[in-house]
Amino acid sequence: MSYAYLFKYIIIGDTGVGKSCLLLQFTDKRFQPVHDLTIGVEFGARMITIDNKPLKLQIWDTAGQESFRSITRSYYRGAAGALLVYDITRRETFNHLASWLEDARQHANANMTIMLIGNKCDLSSRRAVTTEEGEQFAKEHGLIFMEASAKTAQNVEEAFIKTAATIYKKIEDGVFDVSNESYGIKVGYGGIPGPSGGRDGSTPQGGCCG
Repeated sequence: MSYAYLFKYIIIGDTGVGKSCLLLQFTDKRFQPVHDLTIGVEFGARMITIDNKPLKLQIWDTAGQESFRSITRSYYRGAAGALLVYDITRRETFNHLASWLEDARQHANANMTIMLIGNKCDLSSRRAVTTEEGEQFAKEHGLIFMEASAKTAQNVEEAFIKTAATIYKKIEDGVFDVSNESYGIKVGYGGIPGPSGGRDGSTPQGGCCG
């Protein structure tokens, strides 16, 4: 399946906030209520369309435990987008956002698009963090914000797609040099059918910008 661009994402946040469940809901359209703790990093991918252009999202789901923090940090480099997740029923996961954000700002490129997600909004009766607090935190730190539920799939699709649309707009506005893959963006082969030789970037891209 060819694509116009490939965007690399990373999902970050405390352990148990539902990072793996969000990824699974987005890539496989299913919810797994019992999920083993992510050890290191897991991976998923899915095609989406923005502006009639096929885009491939390559998503790295990281472990939230402190002991894996150094592994997680190495994945910030070369990520175009990040989903920073907290659990609306557990205030401590919200309180730790600043520390995650500091990590992201320190190790990622400055133009990385960050989407803040308040997950588990299906459990609003157990809510410990208000929507307004999430909105305020996002506003103060220049993040996009959404509450979502990996269980009911509410806003899961929208969160990944809105992040991609923001990255795509930055490409259109010339913010990124797309020939530099350290930004987490890879130029695809424009949907030309045929053999997939050199798909891994071994074939040099012709400079078609004139």
